[in-house]
Amino acid sequence: MSMLTPPGMGGKKYRITGDRYPRMRRPRHRRRIVLTVVATACALGLAGWGTLQLIDVFGGRGNTAQASQGTAHCHGKTDTAQARTAARKLPAPGSLTVNVFNATPRSGLAKRTADELQKRGFNIGKVGNAPAAYDKKVKGSGILLGPEAADGPLKVLATQLTGAQRKTDGRKGTDLDLIIGDTFKDLTTQQNAAKSLALLNRPSPAPAADAKC
Repeated sequence: MSMLTPPGMGGKKYRITGDRYPRMRRPRHRRRIVLTVVATACALGLAGWGTLQLIDVFGGRGNTAQASQGTAHCHGKTDTAQARTAARKLPAPGSLTVNVFNATPRSGLAKRTADELQKRGFNIGKVGNAPAAYDKKVKGSGILLGPEAADGPLKVLATQLTGAQRKTDGRKGTDLDLIIGDTFKDLTTQQNAAKSLALLNRPSPAPAADAKC
């Protein structure tokens, strides 16, 4: 009897047909549950992040931070501009005392020059011939002398004599010296001197970026 003939079937043979056979597979329920949980967690995370972004936008947090940074930046620029303006502020002629000395063979230049400077608001100190170190030794229009910290005052005095050389020495006090040289003819005209002095006291223009602050 063939093994394919079950007992009690009268010796009949039966043929198994078809190409499907039972296969052992893992249940798919667990995989679906895991995927569902992961997808849900991702969706909740994205939703929460989006909500926080909307709160920041409508609550003004981002704009406030940017505004604070911009304000601080503008304050920094303003402080710098103010410091630059303060540094450029120069003394008035009435606060300066000028000694006028003549280093040329021509007489009367020191007195005439001192009188003109006094008319323009400067205080006049000593008037006379130049010291031996400069007498007959100044080839240009003149030399302006002052203490080491007198850069500003010397600039103011320089507006009155075109082409004058500026120098500092170790003197004590704040007096300035105007030593008349060989090529001296006259002081700068009062009108041109006033224009030069106004330009010195004019603050630097603010950067274009400051206008946005």
